[in-house]
Amino acid sequence: MRICVITITFLMLLFSALNSQLLIPMDQVQTDHLKAYGIAFEALKQDIEVRWLLNYRGGSFLMYEETFISNLCRVRGVYYERVSGANIQEIFSIIAENNMEVIVLEKEPKIAVYIPDHINPWSDAVSNVLRYAEIEFERVWDEEVLRGDLAEYDWLHLHHEDFTGQYGKFYGSFRNAPWYIEEVRISQEMATKLGFRAVWQMKHEVAERIRQFVVNGGFLFAMCGAPETIDIALAAYGVDIVEEAFDGTPKDPNYITKLDFTRTFAFENFSLITSPFIYAFSNIDASDYVQLRGREADFFQLFSFSAKFDPVPTMLVQNHTNVVDGFMGQSTAFTEEFIKRSVIILGKTPNIDVAKYIHGNVGMGTFTFLGGHDPEDYTHRVGDPSPVIALHKNSPGYRLILNNVLFPAAEKRPLKTKFGGSDELYTKF
Repeated sequence: MRICVITITFLMLLFSALNSQLLIPMDQVQTDHLKAYGIAFEALKQDIEVRWLLNYRGGSFLMYEETFISNLCRVRGVYYERVSGANIQEIFSIIAENNMEVIVLEKEPKIAVYIPDHINPWSDAVSNVLRYAEIEFERVWDEEVLRGDLAEYDWLHLHHEDFTGQYGKFYGSFRNAPWYIEEVRISQEMATKLGFRAVWQMKHEVAERIRQFVVNGGFLFAMCGAPETIDIALAAYGVDIVEEAFDGTPKDPNYITKLDFTRTFAFENFSLITSPFIYAFSNIDASDYVQLRGREADFFQLFSFSAKFDPVPTMLVQNHTNVVDGFMGQSTAFTEEFIKRSVIILGKTPNIDVAKYIHGNVGMGTFTFLGGHDPEDYTHRVGDPSPVIALHKNSPGYRLILNNVLFPAAEKRPLKTKFGGSDELYTKF
């Protein structure tokens, strides 16, 4: 009898150990939110199943316990908890009874960042935070995009790139600066090499290839000036909208009537600002409205969505707070008047019609736009150094970026929702 009791006890302990898992909570107890995403990516890379617990303790991660992963958490300073089979059942019960959901992450997405070799690799928030989180990515530029290389990737990021061919609208202030002259030279040489007369023609074609990447099922994330300029380039595809200062020829006098807003991702019915001496592309950008509030009052709120019925927007807003400090950029935020009705607003500035964070579908793919340059650098100016990410390892703004990187890892099946029709994709555990 004694031997039997000892055997049963041993088997129960063994069963409990085999069913224990590793929980990485993403609420206020987490010591490094950003590196936690890197742990999830590393687990996927090692074929370890990861479950994303939407709205549970800030969007926590649950995975089968492996010594490799727990050791990695300790090395990278990521807080984790071991949970037993009974604890897991309790967690699932809580999730079932509340506005929460379990999403299976099935593979490590292949990530590309659109950035040229001559640009400092730490000059944009996304490449900076990806490096800190230790999430692998590759760089692509115009030549790679036009060669068709985007087909090799799941996720593409754009930052302060100007797809209109106006060199960022820096002409008025920096046209005699050595860095600006060099930027123009490199862009013009690339356009000539790829068979285009003008830089704007090359950039329009690059924008079109990116659009096709999304239509074919790709995931696009863009910040700063890229959300605005890519939609301008798509609406004006093949039409000269740039002044003579940029391409040596006058703009098309009838360009306004030739804009096609059916081709854009997020914006419609906007007006262009073509003067080379005005540091603005269009009336999409709401920087002026945001500046009127002042830095102390500049913040945006993340909306809450139904985790069980609208898991995609829920994934994109996972955070340990629903209030995020604002930050400026070439395109700081988006005037709601020009946002298409099909686009989901994920976060906005209170009391004014300005959206900061938006998402939508095009074809089989998705796009997500976040206004501003860097969540931890309120007014990033030309030549300013990027923030030291290690000082902001619990940044809610950087978490939004990493939600988007993780989003393509979700196992997919069609799901109809009130927001996106049958193009929304996810699988629950």
